[in-house]
Amino acid sequence: MIRSLLIANRGEIACRIVRTARRLGIRTVAVYSDADAGALHVREADAAVHIGPSPVRESYLLGDRIIAAARETGAEAIHPGYGFLSENADFAQAVIDAGLIWVGPDPASITAMGLKDAAKSLMSEAGVPVTPGYLGQDQSGTRLAAEADAIGYPVLIKAVAGGGGKGMRKVDGPGDFAEALLSCRREAASSFGNDQVLLEKWVTNPRHIEVQVFGDGHGNVVHLFERDCSLQRRHQKVIEEAPAPGMYDATREAICDAAVRAARAVDYVGAGTIEFIADGSEGLRADRIWFMEMNTRLQVEHPVTEAITGQDLVEWQLRVASGEPLPQTQEQLSINGWAMEARLYAEDPAKGFLPSIGTLDFFDLGENCRIDTGVELGAEISSFYDPMIAKVIAHGPERESARRRLAACLSDSVIWPLRTNAGFLVKALEHPAFVEADIDTGLVEREGEALMPPERPSGAALTDAAAALAFGGELGGFRLNAPVRSDALFLLNGEAVAISFDPQRAGDREESDEVVLIAEGGQTWRLSPWRMNGVATGGASDGLVLSPMPGRIISVAVGRGDKVARGQRLLTLEAMKMEHGLVAPFGGIVAEFNATEGSQVSEGALLARIDKEEA
Repeated sequence: MIRSLLIANRGEIACRIVRTARRLGIRTVAVYSDADAGALHVREADAAVHIGPSPVRESYLLGDRIIAAARETGAEAIHPGYGFLSENADFAQAVIDAGLIWVGPDPASITAMGLKDAAKSLMSEAGVPVTPGYLGQDQSGTRLAAEADAIGYPVLIKAVAGGGGKGMRKVDGPGDFAEALLSCRREAASSFGNDQVLLEKWVTNPRHIEVQVFGDGHGNVVHLFERDCSLQRRHQKVIEEAPAPGMYDATREAICDAAVRAARAVDYVGAGTIEFIADGSEGLRADRIWFMEMNTRLQVEHPVTEAITGQDLVEWQLRVASGEPLPQTQEQLSINGWAMEARLYAEDPAKGFLPSIGTLDFFDLGENCRIDTGVELGAEISSFYDPMIAKVIAHGPERESARRRLAACLSDSVIWPLRTNAGFLVKALEHPAFVEADIDTGLVEREGEALMPPERPSGAALTDAAAALAFGGELGGFRLNAPVRSDALFLLNGEAVAISFDPQRAGDREESDEVVLIAEGGQTWRLSPWRMNGVATGGASDGLVLSPMPGRIISVAVGRGDKVARGQRLLTLEAMKMEHGLVAPFGGIVAEFNATEGSQVSEGALLARIDKEEA
């Protein structure tokens, strides 16, 4: 068995590898960039080596520095994780040439499967069904357009060196082909340094089915059954599950056997994934599933396979790399229950899923699911790397129990101040089509609006949070023989809101220094009292609209004398690089308005006064 291992990666996969290596008694070495100096994977490893500045091209993609770090620390082997250099045949060969153990397939296998067109030709020769399309070397626009016409629209243009959803364009008709081809080539050249493309027939009701395969140096190859990765956004996987819903026994046998043939065709050693595209319009028929590509590494979604088989795939990798045979035979492997994985990202669905960068001041994902993460409370999510902060994995005896458990875990998550896609994931898990397993790769695109989480918490959550803030404080109240009611202004994520509440309905909330975090449906909001000069104020009864902080007025929506409704936006204040909408505390007339677009205002400045209309 390998005694010392350098992990040429970062984040959750590095922590994942450390966990298994520690259990096996293997010493681990982490590598890190400037941005990752205080990262969790650095502290969890037995040793760590700094390899360069924060940009990946100056650190994690520098194979020579990683090999030097292995030599410096006495590491015997290098595990690449996934991404970065994991499918770089030149790096794999350099590791081997340096006298180190490469925890991965032979460089020749990586090369054979590295280009989609060459891989498809090889698979076709091996008797593996491939998607109808064009794999030719003639890359002229005229030839490609003619082949697209022959295949029949819609067609899919794919970069031969692509991956991760990049370099892919669906084309619905000949009039759109030329522009889509140019766009695809530009992206492919920028992302992969190769602008060659192939064409595939666009599959109706496409399902993304993949099979986990494993080979050793003794001629053994097995599969560990299939996963369904059909729930995608812009060709990026969102939720994965194993086994695939609606999978017939005959179809499973057919595609798993095809996956094993594919692995044997390239003398595969280690963990790999054979990806198939299925036409789900008539169910998962064996004759309607075709090879797409092979990933010559461990996959992000490998935990769902681990959950249903009871195997540790990183342990398998380390044992195979150490020269041992596969831990189990095909006959010993079986499916136990159902598993689902959601990829939790620091990104804002309300802003086109843009990354949310900053410090995790609050980070709680609960204890009812497996959590694979490389961050912790107080960690910094930087702009240099993929914003995935965790993988949340649920396992149950059947699909519905796994789905419910995963949705509950994500719903209960509390993450602040970064925005995440947890609410979006909950909406996806609870969408009727997903519940009924009526899924395909276009579901998210079709149902986009329905999957967007709410911008504000429910009224009940707001009133409970307001009561939690006000109870026993300056905003509290007490009245004999009548329900206690208060009406006050609060800041919800920096935006003024008027809330009518019962202070005695204080819920079980996270409180700190007169701040409440509201967690609901995977979303987290921060509620605090409206304050001026450090004093809680802003009772809605006075009708005053005050600036909650220094800032600049970037837009005004009303003027003096206008009639407004409760909650209607009056103006927008830009402060702390965020926009804050200030609203009317109740319906009435704008009696005073001191906001001018473009003007700077100080904290506590009186911006407007609303007078209630006389009955």
